[in-house]
Amino acid sequence: MNIWQELNPHFLALAPMEGVTDLVFRQVVQQAAPPDLFFTEFTNVSSFASEKGRHNALERLEIAPTEGRAPGQTPIIAQIWGKNPAHFSELSSALASLGFQGLDINMGCPDRHVNKAGGGAAMILNPELALDCIKQVQAATSLPVSVKTRLGFSSVEEYATWLPLLLRQNLPALTVHLRTRKEMSKVPAHFELIPNLLELRDAIAPHTKLIINGDITDRAQAETLWQQHPAIDGFMIGRGIFADPFCFRNFHSRPRIKQSELVELFLFHLKLHDQRTAELAGRGSRYPFEPLKHFFKVYLNNFDGAADLRAQLMSCTTTDQLRQILSTQSFD
Repeated sequence: MNIWQELNPHFLALAPMEGVTDLVFRQVVQQAAPPDLFFTEFTNVSSFASEKGRHNALERLEIAPTEGRAPGQTPIIAQIWGKNPAHFSELSSALASLGFQGLDINMGCPDRHVNKAGGGAAMILNPELALDCIKQVQAATSLPVSVKTRLGFSSVEEYATWLPLLLRQNLPALTVHLRTRKEMSKVPAHFELIPNLLELRDAIAPHTKLIINGDITDRAQAETLWQQHPAIDGFMIGRGIFADPFCFRNFHSRPRIKQSELVELFLFHLKLHDQRTAELAGRGSRYPFEPLKHFFKVYLNNFDGAADLRAQLMSCTTTDQLRQILSTQSFD
């Protein structure tokens, strides 16, 4: 039985996000309120295939002690991207030994640099190559192979031809972001198309888990959508984690999150950041400080003076400086 068969009938996943869902932040989410399933940041298959890039690729693919299939752990899926079928095969053959429960191919990232390199959503424009990459991965690994994609590249109507191609590839799961690459996140997700996607899935590949992504903010919203569309297997939360790091908590018994709890979670993040920095330094590598600033708004928001406090923290260059400033503040 693979991980997709073991998940609850209705499950929630944290979306793979570049510069966000690394080893450290996944542990923060695990501490706050874990999802049913984690995904890594996406790893470039050609980086792994090169002598120069392999070290960095392997660092991105490290998992935490809290991730796995044992009781109390959260399953973890490795997400990969690229356009070279041979490189897909090479990385895929190595992933099972790294402790992952599955492997997901990114065919939906809208980043222009990724698309210019032929990966992510650009795969929608090259279906023959996309299917070849899927087949190479499936042949190279014993792990279940899933795909994350979008409705289309330029127009919403493309889903009617693109998604059936994927559904015919014997995938255990397919995640669909309910926008096109052209739309990015500039328009609301096309929730009105959920019945159409379910109809396609049920007709072509009823065994494939259908996961919906795009504008899903928290468990409460997912529960409402499940009431409307009970045949959806899972929902994936992405940017919603920035508005509420406790978004996976059971909303029926969820008290109001106090600002002091968010600051406590922030301090936990800083502790993990320091641990990762020391760990990588011991290997001659580094864990940069600057990306940490992207998370300030996760923990310090929606209270009087929050913007001024974040601005003050932006001038910091060490976690000790951050702690010092936070220690001078009072939070309810």
